[in-house]
Amino acid sequence: MNRFSITRRGALVGGLMSLAAGCVNQNQPQNDSGVSRLRLYKAKRLLILDGLAGPLKTYPVGLGFAPEGHKQFEGDGKTPEGAYLIDRRNPNSQFHLSIGISYPNAADKAFAAARGKSPGGDIFIHGGPRPGIDPTDEQDWTAGCIALTDSQVEEVYAMVPDGTPIYIHA
Repeated sequence: MNRFSITRRGALVGGLMSLAAGCVNQNQPQNDSGVSRLRLYKAKRLLILDGLAGPLKTYPVGLGFAPEGHKQFEGDGKTPEGAYLIDRRNPNSQFHLSIGISYPNAADKAFAAARGKSPGGDIFIHGGPRPGIDPTDEQDWTAGCIALTDSQVEEVYAMVPDGTPIYIHA
């Protein structure tokens, strides 16, 4: 290999890296926070943001109005249980900010369909619908979502990028 082909290869690699860097969506948070996964313990009402070396942040949460058990059907007031992904976000949410969870998955859809029902959807981590909602008061008021205070959801929104796994335990 001559010096010219090495120079061309280096320029090609450098150009591709610049192109890839330009394709990053500037509206999506980057994972500079080190968050590698989220864990929600419904019975304890705790959301934990984990890094590679262990927990980074812990938040008290509010849940669906009927929090015990796995969400099965639209309108049941339950918060899902299982492994999901953070898959979208809404900066203009009526609940301050919201971060989408990939419920329902294929198994959730199949279970509901076999019973002639809808599994529901639009499960989010979000703030309050109005000032004054505080999930630390152990209020389970959502339709199945995970509620934080507005300031807490701002932190989570900034720290957790789309694609981050969330594990929801009973």
